Amino acid sequence: MPATPESPLPRAPRTRASSGRTTTGGAPNGRAMQKGQQTKAAIVEAALGLATHIGLEGLSIGALADITGMSKSGVFAHFGSREELQISVIREYHARFEQEVFYPAMSSPRGIARLRAMFDNWMKRTSIEIDSGCIYISGAVEFDDRTGPVRDALASSVMTWHAAMRRAIEQCKECGELQGDTDEEQMLFEIHGLILALHYEARFLQNLGSIDRAVRGFQNILARYSAAGARAQTASLAPAAPAAVHRPAAARRKVSNQTTTSKE
Repeated sequence: MPATPESPLPRAPRTRASSGRTTTGGAPNGRAMQKGQQTKAAIVEAALGLATHIGLEGLSIGALADITGMSKSGVFAHFGSREELQISVIREYHARFEQEVFYPAMSSPRGIARLRAMFDNWMKRTSIEIDSGCIYISGAVEFDDRTGPVRDALASSVMTWHAAMRRAIEQCKECGELQGDTDEEQMLFEIHGLILALHYEARFLQNLGSIDRAVRGFQNILARYSAAGARAQTASLAPAAPAAVHRPAAARRKVSNQTTTSKE
């Protein structure tokens, strides 16, 4: 079921957790489980910070062991493979993205207000990631020509966010705030293009004013697709009513005399 702006962004399926029971007297070992979860969360936190700077492919069990002060076997025990570590990082990034971008926008009413809030939140996160890096963008470069679970998890997260944006655009049409023939895919493509261009301009080329240009780009997109703008344009193109021709009194008398003569 695709995500909508009324429902949480779906999460990638997780592996089944352990039952939380021990063989010692059958008593739950909650404290040990909690400690294990905290350790795993700390490893994922370190891995996420590392991946934003060097990419998902830069992650390794050895590098995380050095950062966390754990043994390689200790890190490996929590994930089992480098691939599972990478997928865990993608899931964590996705969870933080929806907490910072998706959920806060749901307090805005349906329509342009909600779509604008989603873009504004996206821009706020992007402005931070100009310094740290974006896993969605760097991951696309790393895995665009590959197959496998890591690429699938990454693409699924991006497409889930796109589905939420697309639904917000559809709601704008339902509310009558966008033109009825608006192509949701095209509008989404243009909005996403602004984010990609911002990363390239600000992070790689280090061009000043890139954020402001992205904001103006979004305003231009709204103006082109808005129903109000279409009505105003239609009104401006409508033919004007012919203006009344003013004739001097002498000219009116001349016309009147010509009419009288023709009748005679």
